Amino acid sequence: MRRRFERAFNLSLPAFGIGDVVIALLLIALLYLGTRLAINAPQSVTGPDISLAPTALPWYAFLSTGRMAIAYLLSLLFTLVYGYAAARNRTARLFMLPLLDVLQSVPILSFLPIVLLSLTAILPQRFATELAAVILIVTSQAWNMTYSFYQSMTTIPTELREASSIFRFNPWLRFKTLELPFAAIGLIWNSMMSWAGGWFFLMASEIFTVGDRDFRLPGLGSYLQTAANQNNIPAILMGLGTLIVVIVLLDQLVWRPILVYADKYKVEMASGETAPESWFYDLLSHSVVAQTFSRRVWQPLTEKIDRALGRLFKASTPEQTGVIAEGRPSIAGIVIGLVLLAGLAYAALQALSLLITLPLSDYGRILQGVLATLLRVVISLAIAVMWTIPVGVLIGSNRRAADVLQPIIQVVASIPATALFPVIVLALISVTGSLNVPAIILMLLGTQWYVLFNVIAGTSAIPQDLRYTTALLQVKGWARWRTLILPALFPYLITGMITAGGGAWNASIVAEYIKFGGETYAATGVGALIAEATARGNFPLLLASTLALILTVVTINRTLWRRLYKIAEDRFKME
Repeated sequence: MRRRFERAFNLSLPAFGIGDVVIALLLIALLYLGTRLAINAPQSVTGPDISLAPTALPWYAFLSTGRMAIAYLLSLLFTLVYGYAAARNRTARLFMLPLLDVLQSVPILSFLPIVLLSLTAILPQRFATELAAVILIVTSQAWNMTYSFYQSMTTIPTELREASSIFRFNPWLRFKTLELPFAAIGLIWNSMMSWAGGWFFLMASEIFTVGDRDFRLPGLGSYLQTAANQNNIPAILMGLGTLIVVIVLLDQLVWRPILVYADKYKVEMASGETAPESWFYDLLSHSVVAQTFSRRVWQPLTEKIDRALGRLFKASTPEQTGVIAEGRPSIAGIVIGLVLLAGLAYAALQALSLLITLPLSDYGRILQGVLATLLRVVISLAIAVMWTIPVGVLIGSNRRAADVLQPIIQVVASIPATALFPVIVLALISVTGSLNVPAIILMLLGTQWYVLFNVIAGTSAIPQDLRYTTALLQVKGWARWRTLILPALFPYLITGMITAGGGAWNASIVAEYIKFGGETYAATGVGALIAEATARGNFPLLLASTLALILTVVTINRTLWRRLYKIAEDRFKME
């Protein structure tokens, strides 16, 4: 066991495979293609005026919530398809996990100008701006949900898989009755975190400038940003009040009822002492209209879907036995892959020709910036873990505490920290004299919630019979944490720290380079370089800084987080 542990934590350089090479070439090619399209974008773009009148807030709230809902549905679809394929097929996993590492590490705010400018070069301006906003929100929502679903898929107890094999469930029935229910609690809490993270990036997606191009969309994000730029305190308070109302309504009408419904999917042999409650869920369960809709519309529809998908997957497959499919590529697939690889290599060479134009001094700044940002990320993650584990365990294990703290945490986590950045920065700079400490705090504000929500999910998923067993054996204090709580939390904690780490690197772009009141505040870091390159339209520096950030995050994922995931899969299944 000791040797196995030492091998797992061997921090030698990761073994990058062909999948990593293809993914790297694909990313470089996409960034280069987007850069070339961005050069051809309109030189002057003007967005609509944002009204700060209180009467505009309901409409802005509706528009922002609509964008968030569309982005969430796309993120959920991506999560279920991508997470399932990565967990069930080893060959696909060789490419899909490196790609997920890259996608999760792509700095959203540095990629946004390329996406916006490239889309406006080929699409109408308003549609391109709306599409870019939804894409940005998706990239802030999808990754933690996908990691959570993948983690759940790989830690399903063996006896449950064997039971599905004995009953000869086809892939659809196994997904519906085993895999999705088992992943439900973690997926729901990460969905709540995705909405909170979506609010964070909504402000950046609804009002964005690149040089003389002013991209803006009417919504709560643009309302809050405009009010902050004008230092209009009453408007900021009204915007935040409206956002809090929207968050509370979503908590009461959507998330809390879903949590109550999903509580029955906990893997346990004894029921909990106090089940979660929701007045709206109780209202719906006793509603004649809802019962009629369920009986006459929803149940017949789901039965038809079950029969259709059952016929589609009626043939027995290796997956039915719980064996992960290997998958063998065909000759045609190999030929197509080689052609695609050649095209990617050509695009990568073109991108390298663009990177060659960058002075060596800028590469030195990039290396220095990566190390400085890495230090801030480590500090922010350490602070996040120290307070989120005890608070998350309290919320996940104490129903009364959850009833009080859960809505408060959702509200606080969903308030866009970018709306408060100028005030926080000015206050902290006056005390510290630099942006170094404020940058860490701002990164922490945008990332700590990923860890907290996953800790809550992990604690909520602990079977009640295991709690009873530890109580019966009088296992208390540190012994209870060591034998029950921390092992149960381990897979969820790794998921939270992966996504929090990626979020911290992304948040560095807005935390290390801030403009307010005609003044520019910057700290040494790769995030500041990306923001500077975006503001100046320096595409070679933007491309080089973005690739350096991605390479750093992917290397950390492969050397540390992937190995911890493997330990969670092998040793910490709930079985």
